[in-house]
Amino acid sequence: MDQLRPEPAAGARHEIEKTAAPDVESEPAAAEPEPERVPPWREQVTARGMVAALLIGFVYTVIVMKLSLTTGLTPTMNVSAALLAFLALRGWTRALGRLGIACRPFTRQENTVVQTCVVACYTIGFGGGFGSFLLGLDKKTYELSGVSTPGNVPGSYREPAIGWMTGFLLAVSFVGLLTLLPLRKVRGFLKYFGISFLWSFFQWFYTAGDHCGFAQFPTFGLQAFNQTFSFDFSLTYVGAGMICSHLVNLSLLFGAVVSWGVMWPLIGKQKGNWYPADASQNSMTGIYGYKAFLCIALLVGDGLYNFVKVIAITVKNIRERSRRKNLNRVADADTMALDDMQRDEVFNRDNIPTWLSYAGYAALSLIAVIAIPIMFREVRWYYVVVAYALAPALGFCNAYGTGLTDMNMGYNYGKIALFVLAAWAGKDSGVVAGLVGCGLVKQLVLVSADLMHDFKTGHLTLTSPRSMLVGQAVGTLMGCVLAPLTFMLFYRAFDVGEPDGYWKAPYALIYRNMAILGVEGFSALPRHCLQLCAGFFAFAVLANLARDLLPRRLARLVPLPMAMAVPFLVGASFAVDMCVGSLVVFAWHKLDGKKAALLVPAVASGLICGDGIWTFPSSLLALAKVKPPICMKFTPGS
Repeated sequence: MDQLRPEPAAGARHEIEKTAAPDVESEPAAAEPEPERVPPWREQVTARGMVAALLIGFVYTVIVMKLSLTTGLTPTMNVSAALLAFLALRGWTRALGRLGIACRPFTRQENTVVQTCVVACYTIGFGGGFGSFLLGLDKKTYELSGVSTPGNVPGSYREPAIGWMTGFLLAVSFVGLLTLLPLRKVRGFLKYFGISFLWSFFQWFYTAGDHCGFAQFPTFGLQAFNQTFSFDFSLTYVGAGMICSHLVNLSLLFGAVVSWGVMWPLIGKQKGNWYPADASQNSMTGIYGYKAFLCIALLVGDGLYNFVKVIAITVKNIRERSRRKNLNRVADADTMALDDMQRDEVFNRDNIPTWLSYAGYAALSLIAVIAIPIMFREVRWYYVVVAYALAPALGFCNAYGTGLTDMNMGYNYGKIALFVLAAWAGKDSGVVAGLVGCGLVKQLVLVSADLMHDFKTGHLTLTSPRSMLVGQAVGTLMGCVLAPLTFMLFYRAFDVGEPDGYWKAPYALIYRNMAILGVEGFSALPRHCLQLCAGFFAFAVLANLARDLLPRRLARLVPLPMAMAVPFLVGASFAVDMCVGSLVVFAWHKLDGKKAALLVPAVASGLICGDGIWTFPSSLLALAKVKPPICMKFTPGS
């Protein structure tokens, strides 16, 4: 299965591998002289594990919901969740031991199942579309898109409600598997979790109003701040930058400079010439159209290049393996270590039958084909069939991008389905059909990036594929219940969807405007937008080609188009935060490389969790009408 995974381009492998060093911690038993007893798969799924998964899943659902409703971007939190899962299970057994209650020690298989369950739970929080296609269906986003805009037909909205959102998620979410790797560096996690939480609490006191707080600090001056270049003191994204490679973070910054430093100011000068002078900042017929579609051009160009590359590698490997089938079998038998033989035996013993996988996928698809048209009258059953047919091909592209950026960018590929289905459904039903169809593809594509990694983790930790499948199913069920409840808490506590506020949820408006353009066609785009998109698409292809053909020392200087595209919509401050995290890692490795290699994942996870979990008490304070006492703003001097 490793042979089917697309290899990073020359130079990228070294950058990505800097986060892989702590993986030795995931197998504390690897150095033990005696093989451990592997419990049956039913003993790997325990009640205490599911309780811990529920609590941790709730914590991370709150975190990813905050990220989805602010910047719209959610870094992979697998490492962070792994640390918290280990801490919860170890704390459980130690607490019972001090009370004199005999308790069976938890195993690494149990820990792996808990982590799988947690990831499945919080994945619904960002993959369910609460900051994008589902929120794009509400009345506020409908009004922001312009009630008189052609294609934005009256009544094409649906207000959020726990009932229908839960039903929708249950209908489309039970697919695929996700992965987590267990880690053990708990002390660093707790320390920086506390620091991050207290810092977020401190910042809250200075946010008594719009555009207040440390996030408004003009780090590089007011002129740069107006182009979103600032450090906004978000420890969540500093932590994410510590996890991602230097190449990814520098590509993010390069993309921010190209877009917010060069492209948008130049295009803004063409207002009234290239696009209508009266177009709003959030209209897809104005400058937002350039931002959205140039971003998509980079993503599609990068993804399609690597899709073709993966197909070529796969065909080549299949041919080589068929030619050397017998020879490889003998060589494998001679060189396979005892440890590897045990892993293979455990993994194959409890393997999931192929017929069950096909039957399960068919049954779940059938449920979606029946249920979705009942929930949304604008969606025909054959739209759902097409959405499920598109998802596997797009999943190849997304898997490569996730491996590079540590971010699952499946929502960007869902936009392709959105545009196609919106155009197909026509003027009266296109907006709703496009948004819902996008959700179907997005849910499937999000999973594809981690599918092979999940079974690899089970193989390494001697965890049964069946127990991981059970953990995935239970976690998905938890997420389908927790995510709508958490979303409604935010929706009622804050002004979600306000373009000029903190809770921008930018992708909701973008998704709806894309659906409108899908209905109206490319003729609704601003002037020269298609030509610029073609240029950025070509750049993405050529950049990937250069990374594959150039020597390693030169290839590592070529930016990653997938990462470059991220700041086009969100702004440069996100990229600055990520680069600060990268700078911390660089300095730490220079000062104490050995300690940094072990503690960077734990510290980064603590920063992400502490800042993210503060959102829950702050939302409760907002619901209770408790406001911060101070508003800190920065204005030009007289």
